[in-house]
Amino acid sequence: MQWSRSLTQGRNLLFPSPRTTNHTLKLKEINRIPLSLVCWQAFQRSRHEGKGHGRSRWKAREVGLSLGLVTAFCWDMNREKNINEREFLLAAMVGNISRMEEYLKKGVDVNCRHPYGWTALHSAAANSRPEAVRFLLKNGADPNMADTFSNIYQVARENRTSPVSVEAIREGEFCTLFNHSRMFRGCTALHYAVLANDPETIQILLDSGANPMLENEYRFKPEDYSRDTGMRTMMQRHSEKYIAKQKKEEMEERRKFPLEQRIKQRIIGQEGAIATVAGAIRRKENGWYDEEHPLVFLFLGSSGIGKTELAKQVAEYLHKGKKSSFIRMDMSEYQQKHEVAKFIGSPPGYVGHDDGGQLTKKLRECPNAVVLFDEVEKAHPDVLTILLQLFDEGRLTDGKGKTIECKDAIFIMTSNLASDEIAEYGRQLREEADKISKARYEGQPEDIEITETITVSRRFKEKIVRPILKSHFQRDEFLGRINEIVYFLPFSRSELLRLVRMELEKWVKQAHDKHNIEMKWDPMVLDVLADGYNVYYGARSIKHEVERRLVNQLALAYESGLVTPGCTVYIYTDIPSTEEEKAKLQDSPAPIKIRVRSKDADNFTEVDPNSALKAQAK
Repeated sequence: MQWSRSLTQGRNLLFPSPRTTNHTLKLKEINRIPLSLVCWQAFQRSRHEGKGHGRSRWKAREVGLSLGLVTAFCWDMNREKNINEREFLLAAMVGNISRMEEYLKKGVDVNCRHPYGWTALHSAAANSRPEAVRFLLKNGADPNMADTFSNIYQVARENRTSPVSVEAIREGEFCTLFNHSRMFRGCTALHYAVLANDPETIQILLDSGANPMLENEYRFKPEDYSRDTGMRTMMQRHSEKYIAKQKKEEMEERRKFPLEQRIKQRIIGQEGAIATVAGAIRRKENGWYDEEHPLVFLFLGSSGIGKTELAKQVAEYLHKGKKSSFIRMDMSEYQQKHEVAKFIGSPPGYVGHDDGGQLTKKLRECPNAVVLFDEVEKAHPDVLTILLQLFDEGRLTDGKGKTIECKDAIFIMTSNLASDEIAEYGRQLREEADKISKARYEGQPEDIEITETITVSRRFKEKIVRPILKSHFQRDEFLGRINEIVYFLPFSRSELLRLVRMELEKWVKQAHDKHNIEMKWDPMVLDVLADGYNVYYGARSIKHEVERRLVNQLALAYESGLVTPGCTVYIYTDIPSTEEEKAKLQDSPAPIKIRVRSKDADNFTEVDPNSALKAQAK
């Protein structure tokens, strides 16, 4: 009760009633000076008045006022920043360059946003202030930044206020020319300049690198808002120049840093698969492809060998990390006939009609996306019929009767069909490659060119793989729509060692970041862990082997106190050198052991977490 009374008294001192005449501080003065100063004066006044009261009562009151003082100081810091930004945005609205320069010197970010979403550049462009636009661009304003203001109704709901209040702020602090009940989210400064019908501002923005191809929430480009033919022609001309310039820059970038190199930074091995996919993508990017049909791939190989990752890297390369550009459909969700409706949307009168289809809805957002159909062999035959139309015509009609054109999309199907046959065939290829490498090392020049022929042979494709595919899909026309069937082969020994090293480096980083533990390993550990590779489970078998044989020991040692923060862990293995030692191990893998050096010690000490656990159990 005493705490509550003290806090109430503190509040009354901070915010005195307008009817009170005996207080020095009036309510109207609080609005003109920092709240922390008001709080400090109230604190001093309360301290002076509290000397005659009881000590316990004053202490409780002092705590409440102290908390208020700290809160007021933090609020003042944020309030000053917000006030400066609002004044900067208002200066841009009226084109007051000297005022904008003053606030930039105070540390205001040139790309700061109004609480409702627009920037100074948006405001200057919407109000036809070309000199202000030029000043903002010169000081680092982003010409391609999009407005996050939607419309007065949605913003009012988000901020729990009335649409009338939002409209008043939008007109008073942004622009009075527009109907603010319309959707503006996604509009750039170029959109607003075209809406304002200001050719000078448009030219300034275009010369500063504004992208005329950016679309707003309604998928409208700036040129779509032009009201006269001359401006539309100018915008189209600049759009063509921008596209040509962008293509030239992308071509130069591809020449310096080819797709194969980018993918190899993320994927180990699979040289043939990467080369096949990169070649097809290169044809598409440079205009050497059939524009009436989309690119279609079928990735074959065992699990955990890089099929999904390669699809992700293609999307990353083509769309520069845009999230909606990669669509992943798990085809195991479409095994029943009635689930086909989820794919393209339910017909009229059925449940889910208004929601649209899971594929068509995403393709409408990004018609040139990279679409991954994972484990396509699990899909119902009716889904394959839809895919057949998609691959053949490059368009899809949803449950509402709307057609989505997606001829620029890339469709990738993954499948585990014939994975055992491909794994066995790949193992034979690896053995052949090892023999040729050995012959080359021994200096037989007649075998030097043979490595070029170590690829998946046509006989293997036609006699072994194709019958399996035909038996499952039961339609030649479906297989005939596939541009490239890409084969993912098992990892070689050198690739396995790279996988183990990558996995160990991941755990080294985690040990350092989370536990302040330094980890090192003997090179022989790589060979021992690589022996845990299972050709049917791919890279996942390496991951599980490292976790099972090494990370389990580290976790147990950490829990037992054998490994502590600040120490160094050395991982090693004992490879049997004599026949007797080999006989003891028989088919068991060589054990992974750890040594620990504490923070202040000079030497490593071998630890056995399992023995420590048994000792604790006793």
